[in-house]
Amino acid sequence: MGSITRGIANNILGSGAVDGTDGLSGTVPANNIANASLNNLTSLPPSVQAGIPSVASNPSPVSEGDVWYNNVAFKLRVQGRAISSGTWGSGGAMNTARYAQGLGTQTAAQAVSGGGTPSIVAIVEQYDGSSWTEIADVNTGRAYGVANGTTSAGLYSAGGPASGVDNTEEYNGSAWSEQNDLNTARSYIQGDGTQTAAFAIGGYTSSTDQTKVEQYDGSSWTETTDINSARRNGNDVGTVTANLVIGGKDSANSAKCELWDGSSWTEVNDLNQARAQMGAAGFSNGAIAYGGATGPTASSYTQNEEWDGTSWTEINDLSTARQAGSASGGSMSLALYGGGTTDGGTTQVTTTEEFTAPTGALDVTLTS
Repeated sequence: MGSITRGIANNILGSGAVDGTDGLSGTVPANNIANASLNNLTSLPPSVQAGIPSVASNPSPVSEGDVWYNNVAFKLRVQGRAISSGTWGSGGAMNTARYAQGLGTQTAAQAVSGGGTPSIVAIVEQYDGSSWTEIADVNTGRAYGVANGTTSAGLYSAGGPASGVDNTEEYNGSAWSEQNDLNTARSYIQGDGTQTAAFAIGGYTSSTDQTKVEQYDGSSWTETTDINSARRNGNDVGTVTANLVIGGKDSANSAKCELWDGSSWTEVNDLNQARAQMGAAGFSNGAIAYGGATGPTASSYTQNEEWDGTSWTEINDLSTARQAGSASGGSMSLALYGGGTTDGGTTQVTTTEEFTAPTGALDVTLTS
């Protein structure tokens, strides 16, 4: 690690700690720094103290996002959620067993259209954090489309049968209305975003997996930069400026992931378990991917993996193995998975699970 020239004062005390009282200036040589974290500061200058309190013990009460410096433990801390300690708990059962597409958050979600026994349905259900209620149907029922947005401003696009459709519908809080179609009809598609800024990524047309990416601006779809690897039945998290495409299926089941930086797609570290039709929640720099299967007729998975912006690590799994459920959760710490199928399409379920990560004081480590 090189010298730190910003954010550290230039006085090293006899004990080896840093004295921060004389302002943030000067250079601390690398050989005087044990690691790249803010450890062993005895005090903070007034300019920092105003924004980051220096306290002898962790403050109480605190809210998520609060930051402080514990001058006894010599740790910079933030009140956050420990994703690796998160667990799945039971939620209210859906009214109609089916595989569906999800939008919204853990306490305000929708399961849109999808497939049931014996066929595709136009049904939409809304979740309030404890129970599901049927609301207005979409105009064109279809499975394996992509749902984006919120329970008051939703978007549902593309979908199947397998040959794919190009339909786009918007929800205004009470009804769905047809909008301008996608440029390329597709099914088994993935995408994320809002009603006015959304992605439709990859997918399948009759006999071909797609690399196509289209962006919606609230009125129409425009083709943008393709992903590197054609795929269907994957998932993604994020926005139209920072997105992560996760897994899916091409010639075989895929563990590949690609990161969008606003201008190009770059392959990043793979999932540990290659799979398709999984749920996902979070953003491009922090996400979870859960459930799924190796193929459309295969047994489902319970696996849940956490993305930390660099790599995937398995954490606490779902209770019920399934694929193609309605996945919702803008936050990776508060996710939702409703319905789906346990055996590739023969058996649909109404099972709902909620993922919740506990809050606590998390140590912040700064790397060079």
